[in-house]
Amino acid sequence: MPGDRSAGNRTVRRAVDAARDLAYSLDAPPAVDDAEGRRLLGGKGKGLAEMFAAGLPVPPAFILTTDACRRHLEQGWDEVLDAAVRDGIDALERAAGRRLGDAVHPLLVSVRSGAEVSMPGMMDTVLDVGMNALVENALAAATGDPAFAADTRCRALRSYAEIVADAPADLLDAVTSETSPDALQQRLAGGGVVVPEDPVEQLVAAVRAVFASWSSPRAQRYREVEGIDDRLGTAAIVQVMVFGNLGEQSATGVAFSRDPATGERGLMGDYLPRAQGEDVVRGARDTLPLSEMATAMPEQHAELERIADRLERATTDMVDLEFTVESGRLWLLQTRRAKRSSQAAFRVAVEMAEDESFPVDRAEAVARCVRYLDDGSTTVAASEAAVTDTGSPVVIASGMPASPGSATGVLCLDLDDAVEREAAGESVILVRGETSPADIHGMAVAAGLFTLLGGLVSHAAVVARDWGLPAVVGASDAEITDDGLVGPGGRVATGTVVTVDGTAGTLTVGEAAIAATSEAPEVATIREWARSLRPS
Repeated sequence: MPGDRSAGNRTVRRAVDAARDLAYSLDAPPAVDDAEGRRLLGGKGKGLAEMFAAGLPVPPAFILTTDACRRHLEQGWDEVLDAAVRDGIDALERAAGRRLGDAVHPLLVSVRSGAEVSMPGMMDTVLDVGMNALVENALAAATGDPAFAADTRCRALRSYAEIVADAPADLLDAVTSETSPDALQQRLAGGGVVVPEDPVEQLVAAVRAVFASWSSPRAQRYREVEGIDDRLGTAAIVQVMVFGNLGEQSATGVAFSRDPATGERGLMGDYLPRAQGEDVVRGARDTLPLSEMATAMPEQHAELERIADRLERATTDMVDLEFTVESGRLWLLQTRRAKRSSQAAFRVAVEMAEDESFPVDRAEAVARCVRYLDDGSTTVAASEAAVTDTGSPVVIASGMPASPGSATGVLCLDLDDAVEREAAGESVILVRGETSPADIHGMAVAAGLFTLLGGLVSHAAVVARDWGLPAVVGASDAEITDDGLVGPGGRVATGTVVTVDGTAGTLTVGEAAIAATSEAPEVATIREWARSLRPS
């Protein structure tokens, strides 16, 4: 009936009008001040919009705001959120010159979380959204690389199954690099996980999963530890995929403008050739130091150095960058204020205040370091000075020093065991093959961390530096057994007292003491500046 059609049209128009403030393209961010922009777009979304506006190489994207997240969590998915996604897709397809599900020029996207306050790894990311068998064929034809297309489809199926469908781990445990996409899809279907063929249906499901991850137990636990407001919500960034797994001149990684453990100036980080971003940050693979990229991809590494310096000067702070190189072209996927150790915080603050090219004065430098002065984390341990009370230390295994300092406790492999021991008054050293966001309840009670996999930008390393936990990662010469750890230096059982030294990169048996500690010169400088700034 005409009357019914008119009422339906009015409903659609209202939904479209309401959706306008829920989604923004990078080229048309909200006209608000910095604080409101960060609230709406999240730190990641705001950083992307600023890099895009500055002409830096950022793939097109649209951002569903934190208001959209709260709407979904409070009211469920509705026609207004549908309209916001449709508007965003339309703008994204125009910007990319490709379409979701197209048989010739297909568009794939990532869906990433991004809250106002950084919560590394606590919320979800879904990659390669929009992939199906038709798109696999189109990618194979367009790139001339069927292996890349098959790998990307397998990644898409795994990402959807793990994040959106919450598939049980054993359904994916037997999947290898030799598993074909069709075989993987059949295996998932046999386990009750149906990945939709429709790209838009995939996208909506991915956005809903990212929004829902704000309320996950691990995210709630992290906010509890960090004192972050539960009401903030997360934005969802829907961005054109760029492929670090496409050929020999492709890679992905995370770069810091300065060493996050020591504060030393100069680009550092981890990268992986022929990989996608989650391979680096999940800590499931041993990464390569960014210095090796300078040899393998000198032009892209030099460009990354220039961009890192430019962003430091724009933000007047140390930054980290997530990047992908696709067929030789560098793309930026994230920038933010870098998580750092207390040692690095003092050094960065002093060096920037003393550098006339940075608009950081002494008062600002002191303000940046107050939290570390208050918690007493102002000493720098000499790694060669570690000794035990019984003589020379027995080093069980070594890895990369990821977060400085030293801690002693009983060796724990199990997260729940760590929680119980800490509750009983014991200090705990958590030893894992790797850590993931799901481990946060165990990490939160640990005095130190030791992992067999991962690099300096892995989940364990980033969280440890932010929380001031001594940490060693990438101890590939060790092996976890049912009842403990075996390394080149011998075997140690669960419950044994050990010491992790995040400055030396070692795990030793027994209670170790750092024989010589000293206050870093930058700490003394900050204390002097703080005294001089006090009102007389």
